[in-house]
Amino acid sequence: MLLLCPLANAQAAKSAPAIDLPALIECRQSVSDFAALAPIANDPLKAVALGWQPLPQGNLFMNEYVLNTPITVFGRRVEHIAMAGGTIIAVFDLADPRSLAKALELEVGYDTPEKFMAGRELVSRDVIDAKTGEALIESVILGVSNVQTHPGKTLAGCTYSLDLPAEDEVPATPAASTRTPAGN
Repeated sequence: MLLLCPLANAQAAKSAPAIDLPALIECRQSVSDFAALAPIANDPLKAVALGWQPLPQGNLFMNEYVLNTPITVFGRRVEHIAMAGGTIIAVFDLADPRSLAKALELEVGYDTPEKFMAGRELVSRDVIDAKTGEALIESVILGVSNVQTHPGKTLAGCTYSLDLPAEDEVPATPAASTRTPAGN
């Protein structure tokens, strides 16, 4: 029986979906790909098992980690990432986020000497929940900003969401793609 435990752990590791952090941060994935991060976001020990070092929570809205191996995101090496809800971001040692936002061709939403926010919706499509038949909107938004809790840093990454259409919107047509939302 004890000999089977390492085998079972190896099987579980093989069946776990691979997480492509650069692709997730750069908005090259989907909501269902982002869902693979949910267990990590909900259980810091799973992040530790991946070799991520949790950082003290300097911002109540973000869980932050130092990666065991740096990754390249938006052409820059980074080892500091953060997650907040449906968002995953790289935390760069870059005092002014404007140059990165310009390079990524983002629309400036807010720009003062203290605060900067820019973004662009890359994906907005109607999907049908395969289990419930419910019409949903999948959205993927690329963003760059700074935040007061991280002076001298630039936050850049992606927000993934599945939302119900507004009440006054027409439900998705049968031609919309059929996808199973994350977690269902």
